Formats: sequence, C-alpha cells, structure tokens
Amino acid sequence: MFFPPDKPGERVQGSPVASSSPDSGGPGSLGPVTEGIPARLPRRRTRVADGAPKPGVAATASPSEQFSFDLKPADIARHLDRFVIGQSEAKKVLSVALCDHFQHVRLSLAGSEAPYYQKQNVLLLGPTGVGKTHLIRSAAELIGVPFVKGDATKFSETGYVGGDVDDLVRDLVRKAGGNARKASHGIIYLDEVDKLATRGDTGARDVSGRGVQTNLLKLMEDGDVPLVSPNDVTGQLQAAMTAMRGGGPAQSDTLNTRHILFIASGAFSGMDRIIRHRLEVAAATAGASAERVPRAAGTDWMLARATTSDLIAYGLEPEFIGRLPVRVACHGLNTDDLFNVLRKSESSLIHQYERAFAAYGIECRFRDDGLRRLAQRASSENTGARGLMTVCERVFRDFKFRLPSSRIRKFSVTARMVDDPRAELRQLLKKAL
Repeated sequence: MFFPPDKPGERVQGSPVASSSPDSGGPGSLGPVTEGIPARLPRRRTRVADGAPKPGVAATASPSEQFSFDLKPADIARHLDRFVIGQSEAKKVLSVALCDHFQHVRLSLAGSEAPYYQKQNVLLLGPTGVGKTHLIRSAAELIGVPFVKGDATKFSETGYVGGDVDDLVRDLVRKAGGNARKASHGIIYLDEVDKLATRGDTGARDVSGRGVQTNLLKLMEDGDVPLVSPNDVTGQLQAAMTAMRGGGPAQSDTLNTRHILFIASGAFSGMDRIIRHRLEVAAATAGASAERVPRAAGTDWMLARATTSDLIAYGLEPEFIGRLPVRVACHGLNTDDLFNVLRKSESSLIHQYERAFAAYGIECRFRDDGLRRLAQRASSENTGARGLMTVCERVFRDFKFRLPSSRIRKFSVTARMVDDPRAELRQLLKKAL
C-alpha cells in the first residue's frame, strides 16, 4: 500500500477513481458512499466531508452552460500523468489538439467565430489495454465537458439492425442532463474504429463498415442531428405532444456537431505488415535516401510511421480518414510500465483490492516485489493493463473467499505469494489458528 507525500491540493493515493458514469452525479463525481463498510480501512483513507472537494477531482470542472476554457497543453498533460503511465507522445498530441479545439469553441461562443476553422479530430492507434480510453475520459473530466464513448462495432448504416451513429450525439445530450447547449461542446469517443475497415471488394454492400464510415462524415465536421430518432416512434409521439401543448411546430429540435470533438481509436491489428511492405518497397526503389526498417522493429515502431495511404490500404475510406487529421500511436506496455501502473497511477488496480479486503476489516499491503511479480505475469498476457486484472483475480481468488471468514486482519502481497498463492494462504490460516 503506497501513500504519497502530503501536499496541498494533492489527491490522496488510494482514493476511489473519479467516474463520469450517468449514475455517479456527473463528471468527476465519486458516486454514493456504500453503507455498512467497517471503520477499519487502510490508513489515510478518510471520508470526504459534505461540500468539500473530492479527492482527485478538485482540479476538474463540471459541464456548465456558460462554457469557459483556460487550460494550457502542459496543464492537461500533467493531469493525464496522474492516471496514465507513459504514452508521453500521445499525451502531448492530445493535449495540443484539445486546447486548440476548445480555445476555438470558447472564442466562437464569445462571438469571434472562425469561418474556415478545420476541426482537429484525433485518431489514436495502439494495442488493447494501453490507456487510450483512460486518456480521453481523464481529459474530458478535467475540461468539464460531457463525454460519450461508443463502440464502432454496434453501428450499421441503416440503424434498424444495429445502432445509428446519430445515437452518439443523442447519448451526449443525455450525459449533459438533456441540455443540448452543454452537449454541443462535448467529446465523442469512438472505439474499435479499425473494425469499420471494408472487407475487400466482395460486391456486397458493407452496411456495417463502409456504410457506417459514410454516415459518420456529416457528424465529424458540421452536421445537424435530430434529438429524437426518426426510428423512435415513442420519442416522436412525445415530441409531437410536447409541441401541441406548447402550440409550437411538431418537429424535433436538432443539435449541430460543429463544436463537438470526435476522437477515434483502434488496435489496427495487422497494419504493421502494410507499413513494413510500404517501407521496404520505398527502400528498394529510393535507395539510401529511404528509411530502413530495423530488424528488431516491432508493432509500436511501425504504427508510429502510419500514413494516410496505410490507413486507406487497411480498408478505411479516404473521406473518413481525412476527417481525422491528428494521429498518434500509443506504444504497448512492458513489465516496467505495468509495474508503474500498479505503483504510481491514481487509478491503480491495487486500490480496488485494498478496498475489497477493507470491507471485511482486513488490511492488504502491497510490497514492491509483489507488484513487480504481478507486472511480470500480466506482461505475458499480452493484453496491456487489462492483463493486470486477469492476474490479480487468479492470485486473490482464494484469499477473497477464505479470509473474510477467518481471524486474519492483515497480510502482505509479496512475490512469493504471487508465485504460489495457495501455499501462502495455507500458511496465513495456519498462523491464525
């Protein structure tokens, strides 16, 4: 268990992670406090007094109808460092893009519209579990704008079988509490966008690939989205009855997407082969002036050199890629990265386990050698930070089952315990007799 030095305004390590779910009371809310938890909790974890700033959220904002933005790229990058380990290039690119976009939004709402402004939508490339979603969610909480995450695989061109891409905007309005003005400067994050790649020239209509890309075009630049879906009969009837009561037109309102920032991401599995082939052909034809591919070049090295032509060859439409001008690759996480995720990140998984055992009055302490061994095991899972949960559940499964019914009130997580959890559990229970 780790506790950082006490600094004014600094979040106490081990506090619950800020959530932006609909049930949590908005961006930055920690949600309701669970009743019935014993008073014996890990040290320095104190309950937040009513009305006091919540840990980790004091520097974040809440979506307000009167939009304001006064952050600098370095401010956003420092905030992201608290929750996401590594990915320095992605943080830099994302921070600059966010500042450029929301400074434009601020000036536009103040009456200084730039008629030829090109929106800097972002594309993040990288393997699973490297923190792409965490980066965007943490940045949205800091800025204080509504945030919606959508999975590209659930949409179809028609919207009858599968979702309609316009639902992303409607979800943003719901996240903003029904306030379309707040939603008009939110962030829409579209994950798994690589799954929209066309499946080759089969002659059949690709309604879940090319069709979805086509429908997204109008949203990503400047489109008007009806706040009630044309396919939602109940919503249409409610809108008509509301209009009749007010004596106004029976047509639903629309929301313009001009100031909504779109961020897409995907693992783009297999695109490294496309990039390697392009570089090798260029090296063979251009000679010494072309960039050579190192023998040890891996997926991270390749994705960092992805170009528009590579993305088009992968199966994405040129018009779609053109609306994602800011691109950056996230690197995979090695053992050291995963160790730092556990030890330094404010959203570390170990706090979840500390709290789970503390609910039964048991203090769980994590030692460095134990964290290192967990990171080594997770690295072999090849699923990034998600592998940490897989390994931790495997290690702590029997401890969660047996310790709440025992007399044990304290234990430490060491490398030996990670290597043989059942033997360590037997030793603990034997000493407690």
